[in-house]
Amino acid sequence: MLPFLKADYGNASSVHQRGRIARHGIEAAREAVANIVNAHPSQVIFTSGGTEANNQALNVMRSRAASGRCVVSAIEHASVLDVAKQLLQYGYELNQCGVDVQGQVIKEHFVELVATKPLLASVMMANNETGGLQPIAELSAIARDAGVIFHTDAVQALGKIDVDFAATGAHMMSLSAHKLYGPKGVGALIVEPGFDVAPLLVGGGQEKGRRSGTENVAAIVGFGMAAMLAQQERTPRAVHTQALRDHLEQGLRALPDIIVFGQKAARLPNTLFMAVPGIDGETLLMELDRVGLEVSSGSACDSEKTGASHVLLAMGVDPELARCAIRISFGKDNTVADVDALLEALQQQIHTLRSLSSMAWA
Repeated sequence: MLPFLKADYGNASSVHQRGRIARHGIEAAREAVANIVNAHPSQVIFTSGGTEANNQALNVMRSRAASGRCVVSAIEHASVLDVAKQLLQYGYELNQCGVDVQGQVIKEHFVELVATKPLLASVMMANNETGGLQPIAELSAIARDAGVIFHTDAVQALGKIDVDFAATGAHMMSLSAHKLYGPKGVGALIVEPGFDVAPLLVGGGQEKGRRSGTENVAAIVGFGMAAMLAQQERTPRAVHTQALRDHLEQGLRALPDIIVFGQKAARLPNTLFMAVPGIDGETLLMELDRVGLEVSSGSACDSEKTGASHVLLAMGVDPELARCAIRISFGKDNTVADVDALLEALQQQIHTLRSLSSMAWA
């Protein structure tokens, strides 16, 4: 990325030498991103991230018809759910497809909803909290058979499992660079050949009129390099992170009352979503952070009323337990020593926090 932040900082829409160098960088990155998802470079629309890609995908409804319905799973990322809810303001309708206790889309419900001929259906490939995987190719085929546009948010999956756009049968797929060690603030929408997607941003006509705005050349180049490396290293990264997750799960069995959500479903190799009943997830997160262990709370996308993960609530988890959730995810540079440190810290913090809770009630 550095050359495009220093000497080669030309505008990719310019025809002078620096502009041509920038354009070459973008097109090389476009090819790399296309390759990692088995698509053609012409199918790649660069965006500012997964959120913009999801917004552009769902707003296809507004360019196709003045009214209609959208079907989304109940566990989608906020950048899908909130766009779907926003469409209600423009006279569109929304159906949410339920999930089972493992976080899997209930196929029968999806079939029932799609049979009513919505304009578009969107189901994420991998959940950002549980790591649970959905049978995207099967769901896409159901949608296509009913004449319904199908979109999948593959942001969380890219770089961790094999993501093959052609094999999914989807019309559109959203990606983000930072999930595979690329820069933040850049992503892509992959579209089926010949599929017409209206731009969210209009003006200069960049990205062949599908996304106007001067390109963030350095970030796009970084996305391309991250995609190349992830494609080369995906299998060893997955084997490594799954071994760490399995080691963690084994260690958690020795701790009292630990609950792992979606454990029986197919999951990403690096992700675990757990709760310690009676201990607030945010509190546990902050205490682990004090000793240098970075995890995330299950309430990143909060329910306004309960403060609990909407994903867990959709899975039928009690709101009190859902507020206890934390997500642990491993990367390529984590080690077994990191897992052991986490297990030791969890044991200590659970003991301390429960002791404090008992004193408070005494």
